Amino acid sequence: MLRFLVRRTLGAVVILLFISAFTFFLFFAIPHDPALLSCGKNCTPDNLRTIHHNLGLDHPVPVQYYHYMVRIFTGHRFSTGNCPAPCFGYSFANSEPVWPTLMDRLPTTLSLALGAMVVFLLFGLGTGMLAAWKRGTTVDKVFSSASLVLSSMQIYFVGPIVLALLVYNNHILDQPKYVPFTDNPLSWFNGLLIPWCVLSILFTANYTRMSRSTMIEQLQEEHVRTARAKGMSSAYVFFRYAWRGSLIPIVTILGIDLGSLLGGAMITEYTFQLAGLGRLAIDSVTKTDLPMLMGVMLFSAALIVLFNILVDAAYAFIDPRVRLS
Repeated sequence: MLRFLVRRTLGAVVILLFISAFTFFLFFAIPHDPALLSCGKNCTPDNLRTIHHNLGLDHPVPVQYYHYMVRIFTGHRFSTGNCPAPCFGYSFANSEPVWPTLMDRLPTTLSLALGAMVVFLLFGLGTGMLAAWKRGTTVDKVFSSASLVLSSMQIYFVGPIVLALLVYNNHILDQPKYVPFTDNPLSWFNGLLIPWCVLSILFTANYTRMSRSTMIEQLQEEHVRTARAKGMSSAYVFFRYAWRGSLIPIVTILGIDLGSLLGGAMITEYTFQLAGLGRLAIDSVTKTDLPMLMGVMLFSAALIVLFNILVDAAYAFIDPRVRLS
């Protein structure tokens, strides 16, 4: 286990370095001067040169990237104030420190993404395994057909329709918003219920089809047939032998889908006007705000890599035949 964690951690560092370099150099390919954000309307050439110097934009791009990466671990003192490690700099748009802004937006995104993951795992795996158990029946046909229809739905299409039907016209549910769980758990649940369901629609459809196919495959395995031949009940064989074996491909795809889940959270936050990391990333791109954009990209990439390591480590607990070494 230790060797596996060390190997994956070193690989994660390489991936994060590549993402940071790609994002940083791609930013400067945009024909726009980020110093203009801080210069204001009455910008003079002298003020612009001063801002370039204060932001370090008067150095070559490779030097700027080196300074940026070093400051993440060592901190730095800017003209706008002291930036302790981890220092992702100050926003070009509003001169706010990046790291506290990320920590302020993180609970919204985590609540949205993890809540949606719970929803699509419960409904996706539940309906898929029920369809496999009732293979060839009306239940199987209904769930399989519904998954095909739902897989074509997109967040930006479903979101406004759900808002119109359940919030604006019929007032069945409240307007989606984020309330910290520690302040009011019920308001937290009510405020994120619609975004959870909308974000999980596409994933639910995919996991329904996936869990159905893997479960049917497991039911044909020799050890499952042997268990049935010994007189064990269908329910016991289903949950004791087939269900556990079908989880390996599900966990594999779940690790891959974490990136898609955060990408979907970005669209969902923008659709429902939730102030999370996804909304912050979109605002940073439109405002050409490099420090904020770099902070969101690196932090999100680190979360995805961490979740993938945890998913890989979970293999050994799901299937004893898997050895991480």
